[in-house]
Amino acid sequence: MYPGTHARTTPDKPAVVMAGSGRVVTYAELDDGSRRLAVALHDLGLRRGDVVAMLSDNAAECFTLYWAALRSGLYLTAINHHLTAGEAAYIVDDCDARVLIASGRLAGLAAQVRAQAPRVEHAVAFGGAVEGFGSYDDLLASAGDRQLDEQPRGSDMLYSSGTTGRPKGVKPPLLPIAVDEPGDPLTGLAGAAFGFGPDAVYLSPAPIYHAAPLRWCGVVHAHGGTVVVMERFDAVEALAAIERHRVTITQMVPTMFVRLLQLDEADRASYDVGSLRLAIHAAAPCPVDVKQAMVEWWGPILVEYYSSTESAGLTLITTPEWLERRGSVGRSMFGPVHICDESGAEVPAGEVGAVYFEREVRPFEYHKDPDKTRAAEHPAHPTWTTVGDLGRVDEDGYLYLTDRKSFMIISGGVNIYPQEVEDALTLHPAVYDVAVIGVPDPEMGEQVKAVVQLRAGVTGSDELAAELVGHVRERLASYKAPRSVDFVDDLPRTPTGKLVKRTLVEHYRALAGAGA
Repeated sequence: MYPGTHARTTPDKPAVVMAGSGRVVTYAELDDGSRRLAVALHDLGLRRGDVVAMLSDNAAECFTLYWAALRSGLYLTAINHHLTAGEAAYIVDDCDARVLIASGRLAGLAAQVRAQAPRVEHAVAFGGAVEGFGSYDDLLASAGDRQLDEQPRGSDMLYSSGTTGRPKGVKPPLLPIAVDEPGDPLTGLAGAAFGFGPDAVYLSPAPIYHAAPLRWCGVVHAHGGTVVVMERFDAVEALAAIERHRVTITQMVPTMFVRLLQLDEADRASYDVGSLRLAIHAAAPCPVDVKQAMVEWWGPILVEYYSSTESAGLTLITTPEWLERRGSVGRSMFGPVHICDESGAEVPAGEVGAVYFEREVRPFEYHKDPDKTRAAEHPAHPTWTTVGDLGRVDEDGYLYLTDRKSFMIISGGVNIYPQEVEDALTLHPAVYDVAVIGVPDPEMGEQVKAVVQLRAGVTGSDELAAELVGHVRERLASYKAPRSVDFVDDLPRTPTGKLVKRTLVEHYRALAGAGA
């Protein structure tokens, strides 16, 4: 299904509500806007498989763009507006976008991106003028009452976060179906496993350019529910939105849970979250203590999944399952999971290795990067793919993530997984945020360092550093405890909550190289 289905039955129902401004877009308006844009893009010469780039903050128009692409066989590439102009222009150029649509609230960035992406044929802006861009409203008006004769289903084409080198586009094959036909696996999963339906009121607190918010909001629209979009995440405002809109489903990342738990008890208790029946979380493994605290607060409504922008596979675990297997991210919903060593051989249950998902066909390719595509494939089974995560499975097939392979610390020949140490420190009362990395050590090769952002009003000291090390030693083997602790004003995280460890690792390697 798609918005047009629901526009015919419930035209005045809110499809999108902006939590901050209160702006409402009905299903009739979403259907009409996406129809007009699909026709207008066709008039500009775009055909099935062409690409439209979107550079926007969280705005209602994003869903018009999304559904216009999905109902006309196009790819939509959503771009992180926190990138520099050069980084964003690289994506616009690399994805072969023929059209760039930008928010007028990002006028300065959009103009610079346009100037550095000369292969873009057409550029339009909504919500304000942008130098060198045409009018989005005029483009929509040009479509009149026309509709495309055919509506082949399009797709998103999003870019990896680029933890090493330039980000790469993940280009899935287009499904051979029309937009109103069943066949999209995520839409089917949401209905069957999560119970999405027309009564869903879904709070989306993360940036729309990210894979999960964009795709899951689209799933809500496919099922006829209402999406409540936060312009930006704030813990108190999230609770207020849940109460105000009687939100039934939300999706968050573990960092958001941590920020909610760091609120004063009075703030947490002053909002009614009783309407929630499902709290989905993903994007990063959730520390066990954090998840336990959220279950105690919100009840057994948490459902966790593990996937990626590449959509190579997906695991799922409910709260009752998790309480029996604390730390697991569930069993696979799309094809078997294989845990393999560096040679590609499968390892026994309980042993750590690279996490591969098996699919019947190759699930994705990295745009213009066959080498990276091949590197993600198993050496003997090209339909088994990995995104570089390490983990183990138990005898019942439940997956436990260990860490990213690229962040594993090897100290004295022993593997240490930073995620374990971070999890141990996350809810310490002095800690606001933490990253654990390996830094060069002349004797051991690497040693464990904790880089800590303290909570407001807490001052770093040698005594506090020793306390944090002792806190880890009480919970983990002593060799995993940090050898040093640095206190910083802030840690590099993306707006979606992912820690950008690359920045920290490069900083400390540079210091070591300089003899600091």
